[in-house]
Amino acid sequence: MKYFFALFMLAPVFLTAQTPVVSTKSGPVSGIEKEGIQIFKGIPFAAPPVGDLRWKAPQPVQPWKDVKQCIAFGPSPVQAPPVPFMCWSEEYLIPKEPISEDCLYLNVWAPKKSTTKKAVLVYIYGGGFRSGGSGCDIYDGTAMAKKDIVFVSINYRVGAFGFLAHPELTKESEHHVSGNYAILDMVAALKWVKDNIAAFGGDPSRVTIAGQSAGAFAVNFLAATPLTKGLIHGAIAESGGSILPSSIRPAMHLNQAEATGIDFAKSLGCNSIKELRNKSADQILNANPGAIGPFEDGYVVPSSMMQTYLKDQQNDIPALLGWNLDDKIMGPPLTADKYVQSIKQQFGANAEKVLALYPATDDATAAESQGEMSRDQTFGVQGYTWASLQSENGKAPIYVYNFNRKLPAATPANDFGAFHTGEVPYAYNNLHTVHNRPFTKADYELADQMSSYWANFAKTGDPNGLNLMQWPKYNKATKQVMEFNTNNKVVKLPTEQKLALLTTIL
Repeated sequence: MKYFFALFMLAPVFLTAQTPVVSTKSGPVSGIEKEGIQIFKGIPFAAPPVGDLRWKAPQPVQPWKDVKQCIAFGPSPVQAPPVPFMCWSEEYLIPKEPISEDCLYLNVWAPKKSTTKKAVLVYIYGGGFRSGGSGCDIYDGTAMAKKDIVFVSINYRVGAFGFLAHPELTKESEHHVSGNYAILDMVAALKWVKDNIAAFGGDPSRVTIAGQSAGAFAVNFLAATPLTKGLIHGAIAESGGSILPSSIRPAMHLNQAEATGIDFAKSLGCNSIKELRNKSADQILNANPGAIGPFEDGYVVPSSMMQTYLKDQQNDIPALLGWNLDDKIMGPPLTADKYVQSIKQQFGANAEKVLALYPATDDATAAESQGEMSRDQTFGVQGYTWASLQSENGKAPIYVYNFNRKLPAATPANDFGAFHTGEVPYAYNNLHTVHNRPFTKADYELADQMSSYWANFAKTGDPNGLNLMQWPKYNKATKQVMEFNTNNKVVKLPTEQKLALLTTIL
């Protein structure tokens, strides 16, 4: 009888054709049906991390008996109010409201129930680990679900709420660590997927994680940590990786992070974690937490990412990764003279080698070099090193792309080329969510192709399929990558010489 009841609790129930209800292990949830896709938004996967649970690993959600209506995104994590800037217009940002510490929710888009279980893609947003949320227009999962996969997007804590370390917090912890709560949130969401996704028609043995920018950095950590063993079976990283230290992921160990946490508490006049937990979310938000991002703590991140991959200690799973032609995170360019000076200061004895590949013959050339340097140092070198290590030391295949489509611009002021995040609505077939850009037939065709590669990869660990150009595996000998543009083509990595030099120096 108990066995029968357990099967019943995990089986989907449908109130009407338009109101799907699924019984999860925590309780039943209802969603909506639209265009043949069942959509559930704002499903809690962990207890609200508030009060005494602030700066703790995610705890189990309190079960419920009545049907929980899940038709709106849960609150986004506490962060500064999202304001459009540069190329990132409103649809690239999370909704302004609601924003709350009570943010551990996820969303599911699933094809109508069938006799076969569908592959699952779990999406992790970017935002420099300081901002972001799953309720962003360009992360809508409808189009991907129409490609016969189950699409899940998750929330996680950001900023000081997601990464604060402190000796008192370390002492509280069962595993004697603190910080990295954001990564633990992601792990908790993946455990929820393993336990519940079959009830939505998903296959828990075929789960691919995907993320962009900080989300891609997180994907790299999740692919490496032993905490995800058995939870993930593929990884997609768009413009990000964590093999080498960077501005997004500074090199840091637990003791250093704890020292930063002590200084943070003192800046708020707090001598204990209890006092710090009594501060309001706004007070925490408005204080300067210092460096933010995952760090080596001996548990979530047992060792450096480089050592993990050199020793083949990562989850050896298929990976798909790449970066954009104009992946630039930089302010106004320096003049040629000042640029040369900065290169000499940063690279010392290697400066002349760097300047030979990133020249400064005049201000215009120096500005172009600075853009390429920003792209290559922050994103390109991460993907290049990750792909090299996986192809050399791992057994699972890895596929590499360059996204070179310069997004159509309505005005010169909105022309940022193939900008950072620009590939996301293509990869998930969501160009219809982006406004004020005169997309052409070629753009919609590219979006359909890219999203098909992504969906195929989620299904089989191989992006290739019918009516698609053959995408070869990456290896250190041929270094072949897929170049996405209005005319896709397979090429040898164009920036190989530059990335090889930067990798050697870094």
